[in-house]
Amino acid sequence: MKWTDQELIEGCKRRSAKYEEVFYKKYYGYVMGISLSYSKDKALADEITNDSFMKFFGSINKFDDFQSVKAWLRRITVNTAIDYFRKQKKFQNQTDVSEETSVFHEVNALQDLAFQDIINLLNLLQEDHKMVFNLYEIEGYSHKEVGEKLGLTESSSRVYLARAKSELRKLVSIHLKEYEGR
Repeated sequence: MKWTDQELIEGCKRRSAKYEEVFYKKYYGYVMGISLSYSKDKALADEITNDSFMKFFGSINKFDDFQSVKAWLRRITVNTAIDYFRKQKKFQNQTDVSEETSVFHEVNALQDLAFQDIINLLNLLQEDHKMVFNLYEIEGYSHKEVGEKLGLTESSSRVYLARAKSELRKLVSIHLKEYEGR
């Protein structure tokens, strides 16, 4: 039987294991995709995914019927990934980084890469640079918001983003040269 999101939400609010299972299966790929973009390996992405669903089901009664299910799941998943990042790496002895890092023009080569190629390249970035890149470029947070979420200064967020983009450009260039050489 195929249920609407509204029916699934109502079933989940009643704590029906059947509805929770159907909801989980329906949105697993979506949540896992978000989790993978914030983690370096599948095991951590699995943890983030499962914790995100646990948080979703635990707070289901706060869900407003006028909200988008995907938007709410995305917010929970991103916040869960941030929590894991904070646990994993504390920004100890952080110094404010100079904003003098040069920013380059965007590379259009990304459109030639497959999704998994992009994820693999993102996973090669330093974890703090990857987190800033995702929050700013993908989630649309401001540098101030990124800084608040990660315990960074606004200027450090800008520098980490510039460094992430610079490193991605290099990685994309290398990847494309390898691809063309096949």
